Amino acid sequence: MHELGIVYNIVERVLEVVGSNDLTEVEAIVLTVGEQSGVVPQYLHSCFPAAVDGTILEETALEIEVISAEAVCKNCGVTFAVMPNDGKCPSCDCDEFDLVSGAEFTLKEIRAR
Repeated sequence: MHELGIVYNIVERVLEVVGSNDLTEVEAIVLTVGEQSGVVPQYLHSCFPAAVDGTILEETALEIEVISAEAVCKNCGVTFAVMPNDGKCPSCDCDEFDLVSGAEFTLKEIRAR
């Protein structure tokens, strides 16, 4: 589960921002996670309490926005949602596509009180 390392890295970055901006409380950390990013949001939530234990972030909420995986079919050019179509174009049943969204993983926001 590489999510544990990811969460620790995010917490470290947030703590750097907290320190450099003299923040005393962080309400929420907001992440965007693409469906095809290889990161499981549920695991991030599970690891978060251990990563913030003993820090100023213990009462901070972790919010995750999931970005849908959208692709363009290499055969017919149709744009489609990857996950509900099992990675196949609903128009021509081709499984070759260019991903246009859904691979991202970003620290979107640090919301301070």
